[in-house]
Amino acid sequence: MRAFAKSILISILVTVAIIVFTNFIYFFPWYTTLIVETFHVSQKVASDNYLKKDYRDEVLEELQKRPIFNQRPDDIQISVRKVKDDDDEHSAEGDTDAKVYENLDDDSKPYRQRGKPVTITLSAVYPFKMKLWGKEIEQEFPVSFTMKTIGLKHYKDLPYDEYQREYTTGDE
Repeated sequence: MRAFAKSILISILVTVAIIVFTNFIYFFPWYTTLIVETFHVSQKVASDNYLKKDYRDEVLEELQKRPIFNQRPDDIQISVRKVKDDDDEHSAEGDTDAKVYENLDDDSKPYRQRGKPVTITLSAVYPFKMKLWGKEIEQEFPVSFTMKTIGLKHYKDLPYDEYQREYTTGDE
């Protein structure tokens, strides 16, 4: 009788291990998609020095259609921050038309000058599900991926430090 109980216990544990392993097989492509999309957003942010609303909505819409992401579409978030100091972060997300910001002061603009760092974070929730004996067990794992990029675009309405130093100090 003891051998029969051990065999049942082992078969239950093996079944659970297979189900958990199967869930993690799906996790790695899901996480890779998160990484690749963060990279794509970082390239777009680097070209404009901020994330335009149209592109943000497009990326969110595409991610919400993808497998596993579509199970938790409201938990997908894109955050783009311009870092001024160690503690001071401001949003680097804004309107598609940069002309809207021309008359604002420099701190109110979502973009920064060329060569300044911008941090991109894409976060989502991975739904870990398994069904044992007709009962569904579900656990949510919030996951994010962060990249830092450098803005490439030169804005004429923002001061450019390198030129300012050259003309104010008289160094040539």
